[in-house]
Amino acid sequence: MQYSRRTGYIIAAVVLIGAGLLMRWPAINWPAEFAKYAGSAIWGAMVCCVVGAIRPQGWIGWITGVALLVATFTEFSQLLHTEWLDAVRRTTVGVLLIGRYFSWGDIMAYAIGIGVVGLVTLWSGKRGISEQPGDQENSA
Repeated sequence: MQYSRRTGYIIAAVVLIGAGLLMRWPAINWPAEFAKYAGSAIWGAMVCCVVGAIRPQGWIGWITGVALLVATFTEFSQLLHTEWLDAVRRTTVGVLLIGRYFSWGDIMAYAIGIGVVGLVTLWSGKRGISEQPGDQENSA
């Protein structure tokens, strides 16, 4: 089955969101270190898919580079503490989207997740992901 690159990125992002939520689900009781870094790798992969969905015809180096910049910026933003930002971080959605505490290990995990998406994207270019005219939208 052939589908557009944008569709592939969107499907992957939705699947990754589900996987990321499973990593944080207390009922599964993952080991804490595994859940933290696997969740961060999944989050980085999801960011890469969102960037890819926004600009599906972008060069994969550009897509992964922008995703790594977004993820790294988000991680460094955790060094910034204001009353309203910390209030957002205390919510479930806030902690899932922007986190609470800075960690170099998280940046490494993001890079791994983003790298996996980059490799899968390169591989899938030969495996049924077509470049449809709809992928050209908003790519200027």
